[in-house]
Amino acid sequence: MVDGIIQINQLAKKYKDVDVYAINPIDLHIQKQEIFGLLGPNGAGKTTLISMLCGLLKPSGGTISIKELTFQKNKKILQQIIGVVPQEYALYPTLTAFENLQYFGAMYGLKGKDLKQKINQSLDALGLLKFKDKKVKTFSGGMKRRVNLIAGILHQPEILFLDEPTVGVDVQSKNVIIQHLQNLNKQGTTIIYTSHHMEEAQEFCSRVAIIDSGEILIKGTPKSLIENTKNAIRLEDVYLSLTGSNLRDRV
Repeated sequence: MVDGIIQINQLAKKYKDVDVYAINPIDLHIQKQEIFGLLGPNGAGKTTLISMLCGLLKPSGGTISIKELTFQKNKKILQQIIGVVPQEYALYPTLTAFENLQYFGAMYGLKGKDLKQKINQSLDALGLLKFKDKKVKTFSGGMKRRVNLIAGILHQPEILFLDEPTVGVDVQSKNVIIQHLQNLNKQGTTIIYTSHHMEEAQEFCSRVAIIDSGEILIKGTPKSLIENTKNAIRLEDVYLSLTGSNLRDRV
């Protein structure tokens, strides 16, 4: 059994002036070097949960422990060991890819030759080195998504939070992103990931939790969940059996 790295106990979130909880009290244990998937429909609570785990959102109740540290007492330390890649592009469109990454690297205390080397190596690994001096506003969605990823991993975090890292990208970009994430994981990075892509999650994740209406409905390895769900042959079947087939449109 690998070492535990994230421990969540009775974690809850209720927004002001809203009657129901966005996250009902939940318990969750994530092991070191896992690729852990949080799967669920729109509005299920995935982004709220990720935001609390990253320290971006204050819980209404319960506790979060990361490497036996808490945001209340050890925020600066945790910010250095955590990487966050949001679904929305956290990039400045009028700056070049290199300039964007210089800015984000400096936020983590990187500078000089070390920062330049890390930027160039990452751009090269994700097929973007020849575009490093082009403004981000000229990039395709897949290219922006890859720069967005690099911005969150330049400081080589031990724990990486990803919110829909392959949404809206072409197949080639998706493959490059997933391969790069798998390489990071093999080097020791623990990954917590949200997605609507069930086939991707089935292949990518070591364990998943399916969440709906702020509650964890089930968790386990993709293989075990499929084997223990009647008539399921893929993770999507498990997902639909728990969350239903009704549309989740929101305005």
